[in-house]
Amino acid sequence: MIRVLLVHDTRLLRSGLAQLLSKAQDMDVSTAPWRQAGRAARSAGADVCVADLDEGAGGEQRDLDALRRELPAPTCRVLVLATPGRPGTLRQAVEAGAQGYVNKDASPQELLAGIRQVAKGERFVDASLAFGFLQATQLPLTRRELSVLSLAAEGASVAEIASSLHLSNGTIRNYMSAITRKTGARNRVDAICIAQRSGWL
Repeated sequence: MIRVLLVHDTRLLRSGLAQLLSKAQDMDVSTAPWRQAGRAARSAGADVCVADLDEGAGGEQRDLDALRRELPAPTCRVLVLATPGRPGTLRQAVEAGAQGYVNKDASPQELLAGIRQVAKGERFVDASLAFGFLQATQLPLTRRELSVLSLAAEGASVAEIASSLHLSNGTIRNYMSAITRKTGARNRVDAICIAQRSGWL
């Protein structure tokens, strides 16, 4: 029996997906919101944790790395539900050690196949995500640039970003110019929108 923990903050979606997975005779399914995922995984002795990284309340991206640290390692493996057009999310999932990747538009059969394969300790990648993985290797921004853009996305001014990162205002302006150029954006706001759509922030 494969013990599956489904992690999602939206109760209706979590319940519907759990009901669907529960029809598989080889799966025992439990659910939890993100804030309770680690405890729920340990309590259920989960073999596979299925998590949707794009669905944070208020639109924020979920921190899979933090979730991985809470899960019973190495027994609980992670399968993520991903969106092809968000290569940044895929990249972060890879860096956090996820073993399975299923397109959120995939069929239920594809998700079941992914869970079964990941439960055996094997990697599973939905073929429709292949181009997203290719894009994920081409992240144009450095970690420092992502830090600057992340603070800008929170509404911080150049002076506030400079103070937070212990840099000069001129250095922050140079970073913002580089970010705008690298993302092909028209301005700072456009750069933030591009980065959020791509899953970099």
